[in-house]
Amino acid sequence: MGGGRVDEQVSGPMDRRDEETRPVRPSPRGLAGLMVLPRSLAFLALVIASLVVLSPLTPFLVLPRRVVLAISLRVLRFWLFLLRHVAGLSFRVQGLEHLEGIGPCMVAAKHQSAFETLALQVILTDPAIVLKRELTLIPVAGWTMARLRHIAIDRRAGAAALMNLVRDAKARLAEGRSLVIFPEGTRSAPLSPPDYKPGVVALYRALKVPCIPVALNSGVFWPRRDLRRFPGTITIEFLPPIPPGLAGDRFRSELEGAIETRSTALALEALRRD
Repeated sequence: MGGGRVDEQVSGPMDRRDEETRPVRPSPRGLAGLMVLPRSLAFLALVIASLVVLSPLTPFLVLPRRVVLAISLRVLRFWLFLLRHVAGLSFRVQGLEHLEGIGPCMVAAKHQSAFETLALQVILTDPAIVLKRELTLIPVAGWTMARLRHIAIDRRAGAAALMNLVRDAKARLAEGRSLVIFPEGTRSAPLSPPDYKPGVVALYRALKVPCIPVALNSGVFWPRRDLRRFPGTITIEFLPPIPPGLAGDRFRSELEGAIETRSTALALEALRRD
């Protein structure tokens, strides 16, 4: 597990591919194109408004975790409802059969937008998501993530952060929860060169459970650093599991090959539909 800064192993330098690839996005024409920004701003405003409405309820985060989880899932479903009916952006899920009979496992997902951090919590019901510690400091939403015992990484902790990640991941698996990690550590633009971190390999070797790769094309519709949410249908696809026990190099090669091949195909398919 040693060697290298933990932010390069788990989270990596933030968005250093920005200069390599321009964002790939739809280009709706006419009235549909003119309405993208207003509809996106309306969605954002409603999400913020819901957080403001919920803020007086933050003392109730001391309630049993199962109660907080039930409320959180309802809020997430409401946000996805708003995304569909206000911004015109829905999603579909493929490959759920690959989760059958697996039990608690490691889910390694492509990361292109904030969308998958919302949707995967709903799809998987109660996963433990690996995220940077700063997100847990956000009022209401961040405090809820902390209460739900997602795994927060303090990148300033150096090599100890990876040790803490492995410890916490084992604890969550023991609770019967699957683990969600984004192998590149940060969002990447669709069709950009992959930049997988060694931390995902270290985690796979330590946990000794199957790994489910997840491909998606969310960045086509929900670009980074852009207020616009383009109408369409995001695809999230669960791929065949990678069994435990592979050598690190082979695991990384299989994981990257599976995720990148399908994510590229899904992005191109979405753009062709546009």
